[in-house]
Amino acid sequence: MNDKQEHWYALYVRMHHEKKTAEKLDGMGITNYLPIQEVVRQWSDRKKKLKVVVIPMMIFVRTDECGRLELIRNIPSVTGCLFDRSARQPAVIRDEEMERFRFMLDFSDETVRFFDKPLAPGDKVRVIKGPLMNLEGELIHLEGKSQILVRIQQLGSASVDIPAGYVEKI
Repeated sequence: MNDKQEHWYALYVRMHHEKKTAEKLDGMGITNYLPIQEVVRQWSDRKKKLKVVVIPMMIFVRTDECGRLELIRNIPSVTGCLFDRSARQPAVIRDEEMERFRFMLDFSDETVRFFDKPLAPGDKVRVIKGPLMNLEGELIHLEGKSQILVRIQQLGSASVDIPAGYVEKI
């Protein structure tokens, strides 16, 4: 792997330090992505919109190998990096996987859930209408609902509810 080539890495951060770490990385000029979505929480007396982290204790950064090591050493809230055990090196997240994941989070009207357990592969599909139009993934049925699934190879899968009529088989 070329040390100067930039890749997406998943960094582990201390609990409840995701947003502060993202702010610090922004201040340093480091390209990063913290998957956040707005959800409505119901209490007994009120409803409130909250911005919640989709994958707790994790932030994605685009940097080279030297930059990744520097971040782990110099930012106290960063505790490590997702590792690819089979290759015995830090897990590199492919650009296409990050683009699909970001697109899903940015344009979905429904709550996106993240699964770190492997799911059985389904049909490859493309969304043909709605705010997620042209998103490609797998169609799955979970808890009786149709969902589209986007996999991040080393990390797991994200899914969102979608009407079956909104997708076509690829």
